Amino acid sequence: MANQVFQPAILEMSESTTRVLGVIGADGGVAACSDPEIIGRSWSDAAAKMALAEGFFTARGYTFKMLRRSPPRFAAFAEGDDETARGLCGLAAAGLASAQDYHDEKHGRETFIKNILLDNLLPGDIYAKSREMGLDGVRKRAVLLVRQSGGAANAVQDTLRDLFPERSRDFVISVTERETALIKDLDSGDPDEARELAVAIQDTVQNELRLDAVIGIGSVCKQLKDLAASYKEAQIAIEVGKVFDTAKNIVTYEQLGLGRLIYQLPTKMCEMFLAEVFKNGGLDSLDRETLDTVRCFFDNSLNISETSRKLFVHRNTLVYRLDKIRRLTGIDLREFDNAVIFKVAMLVNRYLTAQMSEG
Repeated sequence: MANQVFQPAILEMSESTTRVLGVIGADGGVAACSDPEIIGRSWSDAAAKMALAEGFFTARGYTFKMLRRSPPRFAAFAEGDDETARGLCGLAAAGLASAQDYHDEKHGRETFIKNILLDNLLPGDIYAKSREMGLDGVRKRAVLLVRQSGGAANAVQDTLRDLFPERSRDFVISVTERETALIKDLDSGDPDEARELAVAIQDTVQNELRLDAVIGIGSVCKQLKDLAASYKEAQIAIEVGKVFDTAKNIVTYEQLGLGRLIYQLPTKMCEMFLAEVFKNGGLDSLDRETLDTVRCFFDNSLNISETSRKLFVHRNTLVYRLDKIRRLTGIDLREFDNAVIFKVAMLVNRYLTAQMSEG
């Protein structure tokens, strides 16, 4: 971790001097250095002096300066023990301390946000901690959950951080090995804004990373404490979409419709519903052609003329098929109430089929 935090800053500083710059930890291990061959070496004598020092000290021909007194303790070093080395070491220590503070603050915030998502904090604790961290507790935010089906575990996470570099307002959280959550600050608070962002993320993941991913979008929330609910909604959106909208790779919780309701019903209740609806015969009594006719009939708002045109069949042929469905199932789809029941039954049947395949 220390190398990732300090090495980029050390390399940037080294462009302004020919002297070796670096940083050691409390155990004397060289965590970062402008000379790659020194990284990883153990300087126990420097560590011994570091334990007693509060500012500058020298060892091994280098000048050292503590970054700060509180743990974890690190010390910057510069080659030489003259005034130039002292000046370089002082500048390096200041820059590295800032890098360390930024890292600690960023990851502290990310851990805090992750605990909110996982519902590990009480509302009062969220309010107090957000004020302590300087986070605005009342802003319009949404959770976009990206579930990848392959590739490196951190690939999507790194990509999202590049796409949304504003770390003080937006957060990219690794939830599981295959799931990354983006907590996005929405200026407008419009759900369409979140969906546009999801489209951009999907395009980037697919075209640049060559990965398949599904994105679930939770409802826009106005307070930090509500992020847990938005996160759960994003999870539900992905799961429901997997059953009812298999062709979609971006699923919004607020647009799940009946699928959201059915997903939350007990399996036994769904089975009882189907048994009550199809007293004369279930959906398995209908062939594929008949089911395709039903779907087209629903897609065209129960309009016989429009449906027959879309199916390229004569009106009388469609009427014959509808009569056949009535004879097999006891349901006349030309009656609106019956059509609604049949539509719900098809969704319930799809849900139960998915449950069985997972079981």
